[in-house]
Amino acid sequence: MTGTITHFMGMAYTGGGVRHKYEDLIKDASKVYFFKTPPTKELSSGLKEIGLQWVKKGFDIECFADPLVPDSIDAVYVKEANVFYLQASHPLSIEPTNFGSNHKVIPLYDMYEGEKLSEQGGLIREYVLKSEQTLERALTALNEAKKIHDDWEVLNINRMNWDKHIEMTEDIIKDLMGTLRLNKKAKISNRLIGSLTVGGAKDFVPSITRGSHRRLLIKGLPGTGKSTMMKAIGQEAERRGLDVLYGWCGLDPRSVDLVVIPELMVSIFDSTPPHEYEIERTGDEIIDIASLCAKDEEAEKKIEEVKYTYTEKMLDARGYMHSYGDSYNLVRKWVDSSISQRKMQDTVNNLLLEI
Repeated sequence: MTGTITHFMGMAYTGGGVRHKYEDLIKDASKVYFFKTPPTKELSSGLKEIGLQWVKKGFDIECFADPLVPDSIDAVYVKEANVFYLQASHPLSIEPTNFGSNHKVIPLYDMYEGEKLSEQGGLIREYVLKSEQTLERALTALNEAKKIHDDWEVLNINRMNWDKHIEMTEDIIKDLMGTLRLNKKAKISNRLIGSLTVGGAKDFVPSITRGSHRRLLIKGLPGTGKSTMMKAIGQEAERRGLDVLYGWCGLDPRSVDLVVIPELMVSIFDSTPPHEYEIERTGDEIIDIASLCAKDEEAEKKIEEVKYTYTEKMLDARGYMHSYGDSYNLVRKWVDSSISQRKMQDTVNNLLLEI
């Protein structure tokens, strides 16, 4: 029997900067491998090979995608074995803390042939600088977009029927959980469900919710309490001893876009742009929060103006992200042109022997 693969976003380019949710995995894993390397695409193939070996042995794994390269991954977590493999140098630098214990550093710098690498040195320096500049512009545009989005939310917050919102949330909790309580402490997980990428917004909702027999698709306007509702449902599940996975937003790092309660085989998620979903299978149902927002022509006129400004700013961010990806991926291409494939495969093979 083979295991399953669930996909998440490894990091997100948000209105609050570059974010990841690796902290809990690093803290709780029984073993963590930190790969230290120059910017590279080559490591992704090795991580996939390691992950598939675990899957063949019947283990469920989680793969964490790289927003800059379609189908490329930066990390693999093996759930039952509680083992975590992490690209820990670029573009995020993450350091081990439990030296001599369950944290192991895998240095890959000696896999690169110095002479070949030095031949590309001038171009690498030029494009590293260019990528840093365009990333800064992208993050600035995202921060400005988030502020505009906050203004958009306020216009809707002021016309929401919050008493009805609370009542709707309580009804959902009662429907999902009834009087169920488990005599254990809930396990809490935090993941990123998506990010702005070089090709636009991307999420992994279908993969994350694949195991849910029931999916609640929340429809609502910005500021109408989608994240508030999901947090309330998740927190109540926690209090009842149910495990909860929180999927965090790729624009606003404070906002939850998805909650999975595995023991109930239930998922609740924001189904509005940029991750818009409709009913597509048995067990799907719409939760309409938008209906709790009172009609207000003046507010709606202002919203159209804010929405236009927000859309323009997000287009700016997407353009900068595309330019950043082009520059940074060229750096990785030039660096990888000097890699010793034999040394890389030897390292992967040694790790495969440990499985």
